[in-house]
Amino acid sequence: MPTDSHIRIGIDTGGTFTDVVAFDESTGTMVTTKTPSTPSDPAEGFLAGVSKVLDLMGEQGTALSAISHGTTVATNQLLEGKVEQLGFITNAGYESVLEIARQSVPDGYGNSYFWVKPDRIVSREYVKGVEGRLDFEGNEIRPLDEDGARRVARWFREQGIDTLGVCLLHAYANPSHEQRLLEIIAEEHPEAVVSVSSEVLREYREYERSMTTLVDAAVKPKLSRYVNNIVRRLEEIGENIPFYVMKSNGGVLSAGEVVHQPITTVLSGPAAGALGAAMVGKIAGFDRILTCDGGGTSTDVSVVIDGEPTLTTEGSVGAFPSKIPMIDVVTVGAGGGSIAWLSNEGTLKVGPHSAGADPGPVCYARGGKDVTITDAHVVLGRIPAHLLGGEIGLDADGARKALEELAGKLGMSVEECATGILEISAWNQANALRQVTVKRGLDVRDFTLTTFGGSGSLLLCRLMDILDITTTLVPLNPGNLSAFGLLTVDVKNDYVQTQVSLHDKLDVEGTGRLYEKLTEQAAEALSHEGFATETRQFQRTADLRYFGQAFEVRVAVDEGPFDAAAAEAVAERFHDEHRALYGYDFRGNDDQQVEWVNLRVSGIGPIERPQVRAEEVVENPAITETSRRPVCFDPETGSVDTPVYWRPDLTPGTQLVGPAIIEEFGSTVPLHPGFSARIDAYRNIIVTREGADS
Repeated sequence: MPTDSHIRIGIDTGGTFTDVVAFDESTGTMVTTKTPSTPSDPAEGFLAGVSKVLDLMGEQGTALSAISHGTTVATNQLLEGKVEQLGFITNAGYESVLEIARQSVPDGYGNSYFWVKPDRIVSREYVKGVEGRLDFEGNEIRPLDEDGARRVARWFREQGIDTLGVCLLHAYANPSHEQRLLEIIAEEHPEAVVSVSSEVLREYREYERSMTTLVDAAVKPKLSRYVNNIVRRLEEIGENIPFYVMKSNGGVLSAGEVVHQPITTVLSGPAAGALGAAMVGKIAGFDRILTCDGGGTSTDVSVVIDGEPTLTTEGSVGAFPSKIPMIDVVTVGAGGGSIAWLSNEGTLKVGPHSAGADPGPVCYARGGKDVTITDAHVVLGRIPAHLLGGEIGLDADGARKALEELAGKLGMSVEECATGILEISAWNQANALRQVTVKRGLDVRDFTLTTFGGSGSLLLCRLMDILDITTTLVPLNPGNLSAFGLLTVDVKNDYVQTQVSLHDKLDVEGTGRLYEKLTEQAAEALSHEGFATETRQFQRTADLRYFGQAFEVRVAVDEGPFDAAAAEAVAERFHDEHRALYGYDFRGNDDQQVEWVNLRVSGIGPIERPQVRAEEVVENPAITETSRRPVCFDPETGSVDTPVYWRPDLTPGTQLVGPAIIEEFGSTVPLHPGFSARIDAYRNIIVTREGADS
């Protein structure tokens, strides 16, 4: 690397725009920008963003010290169901594991007679079984039928199936059969791209492990092509630029490694936004945060407690469960490009379909015909008739004509129709926020809402009303917060090993050895990433449950040697966590035993984070309006003459009272009547109800 490398870049590719934040490590300054996304080839938008921000900084590619990227390539492939033909190899006699799946019925159906299972990720004719069995402890019952394995590998080669998933029973306890099968496939079908469960997910539960392995295989070819294309083209900008990709677990991984773990990127972009919001909120003094990341296609929400986003291993992408550690994000189709449409009954609906970046909303004047949320905001005057500080003009007249047609079908005025579209969108977002709080036993009123993304702050006042939230924080450059979050992310790898044992029969020494083995794996990965021994960090956790339960609770495991005292501390912590989550525990009840299920280790390689500096807060600083325009907040009241402010001009200590519009390069904050805002020392906008303490 050149010795003058001092620029780190975070790039988040969204459905409409690619967001870019550059951090100059030598001066501590940050530069943000956006460029239109290129759905047909996301790499084009990525590279355009790199070039644009370097031009703004007056720098060359040789100044780049690292690039971190949040991508939706894997997410969109799964959400759109664009899965290429897969093959699946499992144990003979267990070929129907995907069909059997689980007995639970998703929320919203309630009755298995009316619920139709989603299409299988692998057609039944492309599932093949191989003889051989291990027991749950990894002991061999029957050896692997190597001749049969060769016949299966050759059959897939003859059928032209080049992407395979392999999941054998109890491979989490002993990977030997899977590893031998992998070697045989390499010999008989060398062109095949293969994912094996013992490398993807070393946990029990055959269905979830099979699905997670197949999802990994499904996204591996496309993600690998995408990442390798970027790596190759980055060589044209600068030599050997370190390139990292955001993972769903809140860490990043080098491009060379992520192509071997593609499933870890399925919630790449939303995870970066949650981490950025967590850092900004903690610095501003808020320890319980709800994040609301509004983009062009969807809105992503999550919970942050004490500066840490909550994690889950029970996530899914579209119809596909993915049992990997990921930040607990709920996504709803309520982004700026979400389409308003009429149901067969003639009622107004909004989303989840989106106009995306191309052709986009009607106001983009790129051929879009469907009214979107953005069109409603433009017609009501809540956003200006341009985007990106004037770089992209909007066709307000075209949006109004499209809304007039939709409003005519509903027998409404244009303003009533536009307000109705935004009201439905606000309730969709509010329901998602309730899902990550109320549904998990949390009171939504105990949290500060943090809104970001290009469209995330447009409905914040209505969300505060609907959810009875007292305070909302809008960070500086909210449209680029996910890209900023990428600059705050450590390298992180997760390792898991299933070990089912009752607490009073736990092999403490054996458990300690397993933790040491997992830690060694994490250390080896960090070594490959270039982290010195003294910088590496390791976090140990365990999944526990009461005997007979079908779900686990994850608790921390203390550092240091794992002995009987450490094991007892984990069990006590489990009782506490269970009570916090479900309102009861069985501490002291000899009839209800604690059971250990999974052991986990996360290896962390820390990076230097940008410093967010406080500024002096001035009492009652001068405020200058940039303009005024009619804005409709309530169709019954009609449009009101509203002052417009340019956010970079608002210094710490500024106080505003609604109605007002606060604009900046990447987003807009409509401040409704009855609400007030102040600018804090970090230039965050803090919104409260007028007269309330903030």
